[in-house]
Order: sequence, then structure tokens, then C-alpha cells
Amino acid sequence: MRNSTEALSFNNYLGFMDWIFCGGKLPPAGFESERFPVKKEEYKHLISKRFLPFSDSDAYRVIKAATEAFVMVNCGVQQSPLPFDPDLNRPNRDDAYLDRRDLPIPISGLKTNFEKYLVPLNGKKTLPYLAVIRRKLPDIPIKSTAFEDAVPVNGEMDREMDNCFGLLQEKLENPCLLELIWSYWHEEGMLVQSMNAITLRFQNIRSPAFTQDPLANLEMEPLRPLNNLLWGYIQDEQHRLTVGRRNNEYDHHYGLRLEGKAVKNFRPVDTRSKFLEAFHNLLRLCTVFYKQDDDTTVKADAFPVLNGLKEVHLILSQGAHNQFGDLPSTARIEMLMQQWLLARPEFREYLPTRIMVAYPEPWMDRVDAMKKLQGWTDTSVLHFRNLGMFGEQLLLSIRWGHWSDEFEPVKALNWARFFRPQVQGYIHAYRAATGVDLSADPSVNAHLDSMLPSVLLQKRLASQQRVG
Repeated sequence: MRNSTEALSFNNYLGFMDWIFCGGKLPPAGFESERFPVKKEEYKHLISKRFLPFSDSDAYRVIKAATEAFVMVNCGVQQSPLPFDPDLNRPNRDDAYLDRRDLPIPISGLKTNFEKYLVPLNGKKTLPYLAVIRRKLPDIPIKSTAFEDAVPVNGEMDREMDNCFGLLQEKLENPCLLELIWSYWHEEGMLVQSMNAITLRFQNIRSPAFTQDPLANLEMEPLRPLNNLLWGYIQDEQHRLTVGRRNNEYDHHYGLRLEGKAVKNFRPVDTRSKFLEAFHNLLRLCTVFYKQDDDTTVKADAFPVLNGLKEVHLILSQGAHNQFGDLPSTARIEMLMQQWLLARPEFREYLPTRIMVAYPEPWMDRVDAMKKLQGWTDTSVLHFRNLGMFGEQLLLSIRWGHWSDEFEPVKALNWARFFRPQVQGYIHAYRAATGVDLSADPSVNAHLDSMLPSVLLQKRLASQQRVG
């Protein structure tokens, strides 16, 4: 899961886009470079199916198809080649990661142990958690093909029986490892708002919040490819997710929501109101465990961490319905495209970016520059990106783990050690973004722990504006 989310990172996406469109080089040997040809084939398949009813939008159409291919190939848990080193030749990257955390390295290799971990299902294998769900629905058959893959039998229009009803085998065997919390934190970091401001200026629409638009001098000559890409992006607006759709699903997944005029008529049916408290409690329990684990004279107690994992897992599974299957991947595709557009070299000229700041991804200085121009929060988008990246890895490991029937603390101990960089990285980024320290004594800021991040961010922004 850690490697799969890293494979979906923007820098890997940028490398793929450069390779397929700009003559870039393949990345160094590894599972990611081996997947590039698979992504190219998926792109060729999608480009013949994705059309836009607008003139002069072909450039945007191919970017959209390539992005969808990138996400589809990289998000599968059992996508070939596997996203870890299956060789027994040590040292390698994954073995070194385990060794640094005092975790046992499988003698038979990661691939063999992964195969043992999976549960047989209809001649295939799936995650133990999904095998439990399958056992709850024994009367429903397995559907081996999706409707779009159905083919005529014997040259006639009759379809095979499994083409009409059943559980999708692909969803059971190879679930997509994406968490919507990645999109939530990037949206809180003003990625989407930055693109919205640019597209309004491109259409000569003044921002309603200003008498003089901060982007008044932003002029994009039609000789640049970015000009036509933005044309296609704006024309395709009716086919993108609305902020209301995303906001309702943030609430359905995690009980998180955005603040602002665009979502003021917010009326959800079902919300995960206990998620934030449970997740923050788990992170705090991890910090207590790490202090004990670092003391070699004490045997660290992982039972509280196990109970915290079971609580969060239960809440997450309750929200895994309705739009859960498609909205996270759609939001990821759209936001990756926004990052790619902002990372275009032209924006280095159009926006007053700070060259000497070492941002890990080239779109980030553009968003920070936009926040400065618009008077938005002065917290760097770097912290929001880290919250999305670390939060996704943590929640994926909790969501797809079979925690509900686990009573021994060994797996919780291994989980806490394995994901220590992600836990501590999330805690640090949360404090930097919201001002709340999740590792502090619960008696100090118990009321803040369960307060929505969007409310905390609004308060920090108001304080920033008063000082200004």
C-alpha cells in the first residue's frame, strides 16, 4: 500500500506524461518503470473511447485519457508487476525499510508471504477483509466480466449468464487503493481554488471578492500549448465533479467537510461524525506506544493501538458505500490534471513564484503564489500535500486490513512500527496546518481534537487577516 500510493505520486505522474508526450526517459528499473508500457496500452484503449463535444479540445482530451490510464494502472492492489520487490536477493528497498523498523523480514520473500496472506475466492485470491464481505453474500454469484466487456456468444447477441447479475470479481480480487482524504487535504490546500481563479481570469471574469482582480495582468498568448489546454479544461467543466459532490462525499467517508459560500447549503443524509475523534485518538495512542517502544527496558503495549485500529476500521467500513467506488478515483484524476497544468513552465512566468524554495513537486509553488495574491491562508501547501499523502497511506492500511476479528496485539505492533514515519508526519503536518498538536495530552486540547479541520483553518485565516 505504501509503494502503491507512492506510485501514484505527482512526480511519477509527471514522468509518465513526459515519457508519453514529450520524449522523456523511463524511470530507473523497478515496478514503476515496468508499468509504463501497461499504462501506454491502457491510454491507447481509452483515447478511442473518450470524446469531447467541443471544437479545439483534442489536446485536453488526450491529457485526460493519459491521466485516467495512469490512475487505473497504478491503483490496483494486485496490479502486475507487484508494487514491491519480490526477489529474495537482499538487500533491497523493501527489506531495508522493514529492517530499519525492527520488523521481521520474511525468509521466503515478500511475494510468497503476500500470497499466503490472501484468501482463495472463486479460483482467485482476495484480501481477508473482502473475503469476509463475500461470505456475507453467499447467495450472490461472482460476475467475471463487466457490462462493457461483454461479448456476443457464438456470434449472437446472447450474453453469458454472469454478464447480468453478481458481485464483480475484479472489485473483489483487485480493489483500487485510493483514499478520498488525499483529495480533501489538497482541496483544503487551495489546489482547486487556484485553478478556479485562473480559469475565471482566462474567461475575463473578475473575482467577486476584489474591486481590482489580483490576476488582472495574467495574459496567456495563444502560441503556448497551455492556452489551448486551458480552453479544453474550461469547456469540460460540465463533466467534472462539483465542489458540492466532493464535499458530500468527504462527509460520507470521514465526517470532514469544507467551509465557504460554495457549500453553504450543506445537508448530508449520512455522516461519519465519530471518525475524526477516533482517528486522532489512534494517532495519539501511537505516540504513546513509540515512547514505550523506544525504551529498551520496557515491553511496549500495543493493545491500545489495536483497539484504536478496530474502531477506525469499523467507522471507515460504514462509509464504503454509494459513491465510494468511483468518486475517489475521479477526484484523483481531476486533481492530478490540475497539478499538471499548474506545473507547466508557463506558470513560472505568469505567477510570482519563489524559485529558491525547494518544493518536492513543481506545482506547489504556483499554489502558494496564488494564495499570496488572493490573501488566502499563508500556510504552505506543502503541509496539506503531506496530510493527503500520509493520511491516504494510513487509512488504506486500516480500511483494507482485517482488524475486526483481530485480538492479538502483534499485528498492531507491526502496523505501528511500519507506519511510524506516516503517523509522525501526519501529526506534524496537522499541527503546521491547523495549529493543533495531536500528540499532546488529551486533557489539553480535547475539544480541538474533534473540531473539523475546516473550522480550525477558518479561525487561523481570520487571525491572519486581523494581524495583516
